[in-house]
Amino acid sequence: MIICKSEAELRLMREAGRIVADTHRLLKQSIRPGITTRELDQIAETYIRSQGAIPSFKGYNQFPASICASVNDQLVHGIPGNQQLAEGDIISIDIGAQYQGYHGDSAWTYGVGTISADAQRLLDVAEQSLYAALELIKPDVRLFTISHAVQKVVEDAGLSIVREYVGHGIGSKLHEEPQIPNYGIPDRGPRLKPGMVLCIEPMVNLGERYVRTLEDNWTVVTVDGSWCAHFEHTVAVTENGYEILTQSGATA
Repeated sequence: MIICKSEAELRLMREAGRIVADTHRLLKQSIRPGITTRELDQIAETYIRSQGAIPSFKGYNQFPASICASVNDQLVHGIPGNQQLAEGDIISIDIGAQYQGYHGDSAWTYGVGTISADAQRLLDVAEQSLYAALELIKPDVRLFTISHAVQKVVEDAGLSIVREYVGHGIGSKLHEEPQIPNYGIPDRGPRLKPGMVLCIEPMVNLGERYVRTLEDNWTVVTVDGSWCAHFEHTVAVTENGYEILTQSGATA
């Protein structure tokens, strides 16, 4: 069942989303060669807690950290640790915050210093696919129309969509119905309704789409070693379109 949120619930989710967005801005300013992913995690947790929220991910299914920090060929669920970022790396940072019982969730992929042209193209295409999907969100649109928009942008650019991981609904639980794949046939799936809150999150590989999980049982990497990107916003369906809850002031 897809849960539509009340205005009171959306107010709390806007605040959770603001905290997530502000944490991303703080980490973006902190990313530099030499910093460790653990240091980024500590910065994030300190800020989230300072805002009266708690990190959504810490302890979730026993995940040990407050953010997911995935570098280069790591797609999602990277565990922060002693790894130092290097010039030219890319890092996907996934952040969740729970505020008064409601969650916000957003991921973004950042370059470390100067990155290669291929890496920049990967980031550009993945981000473009996210916004192509968001532009279609409004009441009565079918869910897989959104999924198809992501797929089209990515595959038209010659990149690959990961199929094993999906976006999701969000609210008082971090993961709610529906599951939102990044590929699909348009005009299929449930119709969107005002009050639905969705996490749209393209996961894109430069090479083939196949991924595997490392022995830590969390970190997902590409099978062929190609680099990958992950972009995500939490979005509420409104009467006329959508509102991005994890980007302050962004509505459409």
